[in-house]
Amino acid sequence: MSKNKPQLHIVWLKRDLRLEDNEAIVNALATGERTLLLYAFETILLEDNHYSERHWNFIRESIKDLNKQLKPLNSKILAVEADIISIINQLMSKYMIRDIYSHQETGILVTYNRDKSFKRYCKNNLIIWHENIHNGVQRGLKNRALWAQHCNAYFEIDPLVFSPSENQLLNNQEIEELEVLLPVASLDTPKDAIFQKGGRSIGIKYLDSFLTKRYVNYMYHISKPELARKGCSRISPYIAWGNLSIREVYRKAYVLKKTSSSKKPLEAFMSRLRWQAHFIQKFEMEHTMETESVNKGFHKLKKDVSGHYQIAWETGQTGFPLVDACMRCLNETGYLNFRMRALVVSFLTHNLWQPWQAASKHLSKMFLDFEPGIHFPQLQMQAGETGTNMLRIYNPIKNSLEHDPDATFIKKWVPELKDLDLPFIHEPYLMTEMEQQFINFHLGKDYPYPIVDMEVTRKKASDTLWNLRKNKKAREESQRILKKHTLKG
Repeated sequence: MSKNKPQLHIVWLKRDLRLEDNEAIVNALATGERTLLLYAFETILLEDNHYSERHWNFIRESIKDLNKQLKPLNSKILAVEADIISIINQLMSKYMIRDIYSHQETGILVTYNRDKSFKRYCKNNLIIWHENIHNGVQRGLKNRALWAQHCNAYFEIDPLVFSPSENQLLNNQEIEELEVLLPVASLDTPKDAIFQKGGRSIGIKYLDSFLTKRYVNYMYHISKPELARKGCSRISPYIAWGNLSIREVYRKAYVLKKTSSSKKPLEAFMSRLRWQAHFIQKFEMEHTMETESVNKGFHKLKKDVSGHYQIAWETGQTGFPLVDACMRCLNETGYLNFRMRALVVSFLTHNLWQPWQAASKHLSKMFLDFEPGIHFPQLQMQAGETGTNMLRIYNPIKNSLEHDPDATFIKKWVPELKDLDLPFIHEPYLMTEMEQQFINFHLGKDYPYPIVDMEVTRKKASDTLWNLRKNKKAREESQRILKKHTLKG
């Protein structure tokens, strides 16, 4: 009976929600076989605490955008809410499936274990699972000896073109017949959410507006919490979920640089695109970074979790205006610029002396651009637990005065401070009782007192971490990490 089933190739979309420059799609189509594009809203991820509804809505919007692009071809994405093995089992009742294509995902532990189970499933069912390199990240490397050359070669390849043959993709009617067999995922999303909308079409608009004129202020605005919202590219969610490929973004910037009179900001931007691939490669090679410090010398560092500190930090009620503005902004919009991300992690791990693991899930749920390969290495770097990076303990007052001097960002996100005189907006705890009464503002009631003494906690963190860096295990680990991850060539 199975011999009478039509053959079907499947492209399993994950963090590569695009048709263009998608190696899995191109390789599947190159066979000439009929092909189905599939996205699985998997239970293991829907229930995982690293993710939140803002991520799933971004993905839903991305799929709807893909469906608009596929409409002229009379096709669409089969979007199913189920685990991948159960989906393939159902599809095999209608089709002979011998090849499945996807990218190599550098994900969290649950996706790693899922992939191992899926590999066994494919082997047991005589299915070949083709996994393609994604954004230049390579699996199975022992060191970085040749990584730079391979990465450069990847970036130099022209972005791949989506060009299916006529009727090669399953048509809408065929997909609707499959939807009867499967729990179809709803693609409905809120209309009034203020997050960036998902989808390649919108991602390209952000990229084009950045490369048309916004990029000239990139280096001046990148550290400013308010100005960065326009001065930075804002394409990070579109890269994280694969609406855009790193390669196509890099190539567009590279071409522009040839004729632009503002080359330095483009060079800085392109450097960060390569930096992104570097950190994801690091996580690919050090997967334990999800739960423990990459430098084993820091495993002896024990920090007690304080529920009080955690809640104050997560909700923006620490008594430090810039920290609170950042956390409230992130919670509501899903975005912070890089320096402010570093600042809030530094404050939690150094001043509040909380383990970086305690920040992981809240931040991953809030960052619309959550990318595991960036998330975990950056948490550890800002917490000072790599042993190879400079220990940086950010001063929230100094950063407030330097990067939000007029308190524009603070006034927007901590409105209870907006009527204070400018110096007090940055440091409200400097107000005397009489000054508070004069404007009917009361610390401890209208806005909290500082949750900790910044200087005392900074010194404790600095002394403790510098001493730990000197221990034998930490030094050995630092050398191991440098030897494994230092780029050569």
